[in-house]
Amino acid sequence: MGRRVVIDEDACVFCGTCAEICPEVFRLNEERQKSEVIKPEGGPADLIQEAIDSCPAAAIRWEE
Repeated sequence: MGRRVVIDEDACVFCGTCAEICPEVFRLNEERQKSEVIKPEGGPADLIQEAIDSCPAAAIRWEE
């Protein structure tokens, strides 16, 4: 099994940056006011990495 992308919901500040950069993998959950991973097995690794690097709360990471 490869790595998957996860969001630390406690750290998430609901800014929407990840969903803007990579909507294939991330979306905003309006009800919970948190971002969520809709495709944990990933997608375009370069866009996921850009979302990780752009997250102001450092709430997104790769997990083995």
